[in-house]
Amino acid sequence: MNNIQKVSNKRFFIALIPPKDVQEEATKIKEHFRDVYNSKAALKSPPHVTLQPPFEWDIEELPKLIQELNDFSAFQQPFSMTLNGFAAFKPRVIYIDVVKTRELISIQKSLMSRLESSLNIVHPVSKKRPFTPHLTVGFRDLSKKNFYQAWEEFKEKELYYNFRINELTLLIHNGRIWEINSEYKFNLT
Repeated sequence: MNNIQKVSNKRFFIALIPPKDVQEEATKIKEHFRDVYNSKAALKSPPHVTLQPPFEWDIEELPKLIQELNDFSAFQQPFSMTLNGFAAFKPRVIYIDVVKTRELISIQKSLMSRLESSLNIVHPVSKKRPFTPHLTVGFRDLSKKNFYQAWEEFKEKELYYNFRINELTLLIHNGRIWEINSEYKFNLT
């Protein structure tokens, strides 16, 4: 019985996905990390800013999760997101820096709180540390040596984008990579 339930569990996370032109630029940077620094883990998901870190969810219960995300998104207003340069969680992760705005902090906090209270989805580590919005380009499989070489290349590199965010995205792990499962539009009125 326990094994049957495990099979029906899938891994999900909830994120904000930038527009296509920004995704293309971020993917080129991820490919550069793969080709030059032997770090390809970031290519296993589309460019994104995580709001709710990965969690297990019973696929049979997916309609409940979808309904909750629809209800949550219906009360959110579109907002502006700015990407500005690069930053790092030394010595493991290099990312495109996301400007930490009031709107971004608010939506992340509200989403995590709602998922915890309504569906008991909790990420204990995220509850204990401050939210640092970021768009990862190199991590996990980036060696320390390659991290420092890449950081020398990217720490002063300029990159700037400003765009509107008007939906949440639910991503699912297919056993190999993360794929977009569904999108939830914000209130556009």
